[in-house]
Amino acid sequence: MDVSGPDTAASPPAENESPSESGQETSSIPEAPVATRCYSHGKQETDEEFDARWVTYFNKPDIDAWELRKGMNTLIGYDLVPEPKILDAALRACRRLNDLASAIRILEAVKDKAGPHKEIYPYVIQELQPTLNELGISTPEELGIDKV
Repeated sequence: MDVSGPDTAASPPAENESPSESGQETSSIPEAPVATRCYSHGKQETDEEFDARWVTYFNKPDIDAWELRKGMNTLIGYDLVPEPKILDAALRACRRLNDLASAIRILEAVKDKAGPHKEIYPYVIQELQPTLNELGISTPEELGIDKV
């Protein structure tokens, strides 16, 4: 039984000799194609472009509650803590929709994303404080729901 694979297969016969003349047997099993992945080699998005894309998304004047939740779910799914300017736009979208619950969920999600890096969440709250005051949004800590 011949168990030669693609790496051990004999070379094909020359153009002017038949398989029997070259001493090779013809195989009835065709070689399997090699699987390859084609990754995009397109332009990488910079941090500034990423931030601008999300700020633009949340600044849409006609954003609805589903788009807000979908956007936040996608954003939180990334391996990063969103920049305060993105969160500012998201909180303003919550205010346009009159959705206080989503605004507080956004702040809770940011605290959760910061994980063991205890300096990130206070920084984000510090940067967002003028917006929170302007929009009348309390932090989870001010509401006492961070202890539950």
